[in-house]
Amino acid sequence: MTTFTSPAASAPAFPPAVAARRIPLPLTALQKLLLPLGAVLFDVLFYRQGVGLNLALYTLFVVAATLVGLPRHAAVWRSGYFRLLLAGTMLSAGAVLWYGSGAAWLACVASLVMLLGLVNQPHLRLLAFALLTALGAAARVLPGLLPYLRLPQAGAGRWGSTRFYGRLLLAPLAVLVVFHFLFVLANPRYAALAGQVFERLGDWLLALLPAISIPHLLFFLVGLALTAGTLVVVPLHFFQDRESRLGEFVRRQRDRVASLGVRRPDFRTLNRKALDLRKEYLAALAVFGLVNGLLLVVNVIDIRWIWSGFVPAPGFDLTQFVHEGTYVLIFSILVAMGIVLWFFRRNLNFYQPGLVALRWGATVWVVQNAVLVVSVGLRNYYYIQYTGLAYKRIGVYGFLLLTFFGLVTVLLKIWQRRSAFALVRLNSLAAYGLLLLLALGNWEIWIGRYNLNARFQTLDLGFLLEMPARVLPELAARQQVLDGMSRIIISPPGSYTAETAPPTEARALLQRRLANWRLNYPRQRTWQSWTAAESAAFAEASK
Repeated sequence: MTTFTSPAASAPAFPPAVAARRIPLPLTALQKLLLPLGAVLFDVLFYRQGVGLNLALYTLFVVAATLVGLPRHAAVWRSGYFRLLLAGTMLSAGAVLWYGSGAAWLACVASLVMLLGLVNQPHLRLLAFALLTALGAAARVLPGLLPYLRLPQAGAGRWGSTRFYGRLLLAPLAVLVVFHFLFVLANPRYAALAGQVFERLGDWLLALLPAISIPHLLFFLVGLALTAGTLVVVPLHFFQDRESRLGEFVRRQRDRVASLGVRRPDFRTLNRKALDLRKEYLAALAVFGLVNGLLLVVNVIDIRWIWSGFVPAPGFDLTQFVHEGTYVLIFSILVAMGIVLWFFRRNLNFYQPGLVALRWGATVWVVQNAVLVVSVGLRNYYYIQYTGLAYKRIGVYGFLLLTFFGLVTVLLKIWQRRSAFALVRLNSLAAYGLLLLLALGNWEIWIGRYNLNARFQTLDLGFLLEMPARVLPELAARQQVLDGMSRIIISPPGSYTAETAPPTEARALLQRRLANWRLNYPRQRTWQSWTAAESAAFAEASK
C-alpha cells in the first residue's frame, strides 16, 4: 500500500506546495496494475447485476490486494480490532455468497470499509472512527489521481521520449505483421485458424460496442474511483488525533495549583465548588430515588400483567399495546441510560461522602430498567405469537439485546468509573457482533416456516410473496395450511387497502408465482448474482 507519511506522524498527507502543483499520488507498480484491473472487475461483476457472488469476489479482491500491499512490520498486524474485522469481512462475504440477504451485504460492506480504516490508522479503537477514516481517506485519493488523466504537455524532451518508445513498439509489430502474412500465404491451416480468430474478435467487438454508453461509462468511472479509494492509502489522522485524547476511565478534574505566577483560587471559590458538587449529588440522589419508586410500580404492574398468563381480552388492541408501548418503553430506557451517564460524567464519581448511596441507587435503577427490557421483550413475543413473525419483530429483539448489553456497560461506568468513550467502544463492538449475527441468519425461510402455521387464522401472504424468491419452494411445501385460514391478505406490504382472497385463490396465486420463478430463473439470473441458497431452492423446486 502506498503511504506518504508514517502512520504515527500527524502531518498532513498533502503539503500546501504539493497540493498547489497538483502532483499526482505516487503509485507502486502493483497498484498501477491493480487499479485498472479492479475497475474492470467491478464493471464486469456489478453492472446491471444483483448482489451475490459478485460482492464476495470483489471483497476478496480488495482484501487480498490490501494484505499483499502491507509491510510485514506494519503496526496493523498487531491490532486485535484488525483481526476481528478481517474475520468479520470474510464471514460476512461468505454469508453474501450463501444467502445474498440485505443484512449480509450490509455487514460485508461495513466490515470492509472499517477494515480499510484500520489499515489507514492501526491504533483506532472506535469502529465509527475507523469507518469515517476510510471514507475520508478515500475522498482524498481522488484529487491525487486526477493528474494522471491529463494529457502530457508538449515539449522537446517529451517528443523525443515519445519517438523513442514509438519506434521501440512499432518495430516488433511491423515484423509480426510481415511474418503473419508470410505464414498465411505458406500455410493454409494457419490461414484458416487466423481467419477464425479474427472473426471471433470481430464478433466480440460488435457485441461490445452496443454495451458502451454514457451510463456504462459513468458506472466504470465509479468502479475506478471505488477501487482507488480502497487500494491507495492516504493517511488521515483527524479521527485518530481526536481519539487519542479520550481515555477509558473518568479522571478527577482538580483546580489548578499556583505555579509560575498563576494565582491560587481562594477558599471561598473552593467552598462554592464543593457546595455545587453537593447540590449535584443531592439532585442525583433525588432523581434516582423518585424514579426508582415510579419504575418499581411500572415493573410490578408488568410482572403481574404480562410475565405470566397474559391473554388479550376480546377487543384488546394488541397492535397499540406492542407498537406504541414498545417504542415508548425503549425510549424511556435510553433516557434512563442518558441520565446515569450525565450524573457520573465528572467529579461526582469521586464524591466520597455519598458515593456508595449514589452508586447503589443508580444500580437499582439500571437493574429495574433491565426488568423493563424483559417486559418489552415479552410484549414483542406476544405480538409474534398472535400475529406472526416479521422483520421489525426480529429487529426489536436485536435492539433489546444491545440495550441489555448497554445497561451492563452502564454498571461498569458506575462501579469502575468508565468513561463515555469506553461505553461507546464496547457498545459499538456489540452492535458489530449483532450485525454479523443478523447476516448469518436465514431469516426469510424462518419467517415463512413460522407464519405458515396451522395455529394462525390470519396470514399476510402478500408479505411472504414479496420476500426473495428462494422462499417460494418453502411456501409451496406448506400450502395445505392455507385451507384452514379464515383470512388471507394478498396485498403487498405498505398497501392502503388489505385485499383478501379465499384459500383456493391464494394457493393458485402461490403456484403462479412459483411457476414464473421456475421459468424465469434460468434466463434472468447470471453467475454474478448467484447465491447458494437460491440455487439450492431452485433445484428443490425443479424436482
